[in-house]
Amino acid sequence: MELRIYQVDAFTDRVFGGNPAAVLPLGEWLPAGTMQAIAMENNLAETAFFIERFDGDYDLRWFTPAVEVPLCGHATLAAAWVLFNRLGVDSDKVTFHTRGGQLSVVRDEEMLMLDFPAQPPTPAEVGDVAGALSGDGARIEPEAILASSYAMVVLDSEQTVLDVRPDFRKIAALDNPNLIITAPGEDCDFVSRFFGPGVGIDEDPVTGSAHCVLIPYWAERLGKNELFARQVSARGGKLWCALDGERVLIAGKAIPYLEGVITI
Repeated sequence: MELRIYQVDAFTDRVFGGNPAAVLPLGEWLPAGTMQAIAMENNLAETAFFIERFDGDYDLRWFTPAVEVPLCGHATLAAAWVLFNRLGVDSDKVTFHTRGGQLSVVRDEEMLMLDFPAQPPTPAEVGDVAGALSGDGARIEPEAILASSYAMVVLDSEQTVLDVRPDFRKIAALDNPNLIITAPGEDCDFVSRFFGPGVGIDEDPVTGSAHCVLIPYWAERLGKNELFARQVSARGGKLWCALDGERVLIAGKAIPYLEGVITI
């Protein structure tokens, strides 16, 4: 069997930036084990698979190299880019049905905007976070520790976020082994990094789903609903964000890297 595959860098306007995702359009679902094997072979943070529904919407699933996940932002952005730019969708909106609920992506010229559920964090205890973030021996002292779908640690500055040298084994041992670190930004409203050893990703380059947690927190803290964010991984990413009631809007650009065929 031959399948089309696309690799798209999401939340960036340059190749080798943002977060790469593989996208495979399907006529019908493959066995979950086969999709997991393809994701493992791709060895990207996520591989997205979608099929068209009878109503013109799409069913969408995401796999890391290790597990299927309930929500993923950058691979949703990548899947929408493929539909808009390679598969002839002439509408400016696509709707996906997923384990994380109904999600939509709207196109505005080069910008793609995700409509995702807000997941406001609350104070939590998740284990020895300070120890997990102090892999180089310089102990990190969080300003706050919160959690919803992901654990989140608030630090004092962008430079502290950049200086963190995580101990991934210790993060994997936390009660919630998927961890956001965040702080006020120097040239944006806030910055973040995301560590996901619990789902087979040590550090994710740009994590759309993490902003379901980040946006409600920073909107309340900064007293405004429209925010500009950067994820300060090695590849880096830019996200234009808004809080809209119980939803978050996350916009960014995407650029293609690879198109081809796989044989399974």
